Amino acid sequence: MNKQEIIDILSNETTNERLFQEADKIRHEYVGDEVHLRGLIEFSNICKRQCKYCGLRSPNNEVERYRILKDEIILYSKKARDMGYKTIVLQSGEDDYYDTDKMCQIIRDIKKLDVALTLSIGEKTFDEYNAYKKAGADRYLLRIETTDRNLYEDMHPNASFENRIQCLYDLKELGYEVGTGCLVGLPNQSIESLADDIIFFKELNADMIGIGPFIPHKQTPLKDAKQGDFWLALKVMALTRINLPDINIPATTAMETINPNGRIIALQSGANVVMPNVTSLEYRSKYEIYPDKACINETPEHSKNDIKLKIKSIGRTISNDYGYRNK
Repeated sequence: MNKQEIIDILSNETTNERLFQEADKIRHEYVGDEVHLRGLIEFSNICKRQCKYCGLRSPNNEVERYRILKDEIILYSKKARDMGYKTIVLQSGEDDYYDTDKMCQIIRDIKKLDVALTLSIGEKTFDEYNAYKKAGADRYLLRIETTDRNLYEDMHPNASFENRIQCLYDLKELGYEVGTGCLVGLPNQSIESLADDIIFFKELNADMIGIGPFIPHKQTPLKDAKQGDFWLALKVMALTRINLPDINIPATTAMETINPNGRIIALQSGANVVMPNVTSLEYRSKYEIYPDKACINETPEHSKNDIKLKIKSIGRTISNDYGYRNK
């Protein structure tokens, strides 16, 4: 689809149902009916960045910061493996405590568990990404959030738009499965820029795309901004499926946070991945990128059982493989 076609659909409220049905049909044809569950470990909420939309931003002094060390990360990973997860997702703020040596030790130990490993730990150098890959990391998630340069620079003080783009292409060059994505509903974001986001995903040939609505956090500069629209975020996700039919698309927790059935609706509109949180409750509430996150008070076991029941209720099944993109 070209940019104008994407803009026309994003701007038209009368074709939503047909759009979601088409995205679901393409999902069925290209990636099947299995849903990939990936165990998420949020191992540090310490972050040096100042992203205006994020509750973990470094100027926020009201956050109770934490950092999970190597041995405990491995214990969480073993628990996730024993619960049946075939992929572990390690996510954190940009915390420089975990230097290359520490991260590579963690990666090597997790890979001994016979799981696929996704990292989501921010912008790093080419050499760092290369070291993680050699240690065994399989995938890397680095959301662009917006491809509108002016908006990106406004939302990310003291950060480089060019470097963000370069990181994504470095990851592709090194052979990672690369995930990215965008926030829908940021202040001053246009329909045209959302169309550009989808076109960028296609140009990058990303392997996984995560899309969620913007949710304002009271301890950020955007505390009084309007919340993103669930249905517009869903339309961006559905159009992403249509334009990249064989990729993996998560039904994000942000979708469920603003709509009680958000993840199920997303799974019926093109998504095929869910990432239940396997971090314990003592840490989970402190990893508050946005407020009132869905499932925040559920144990890891309850989170998994709940999503399994929901997936079964729509006639889908849980995958037993590692969930790589099947191009």
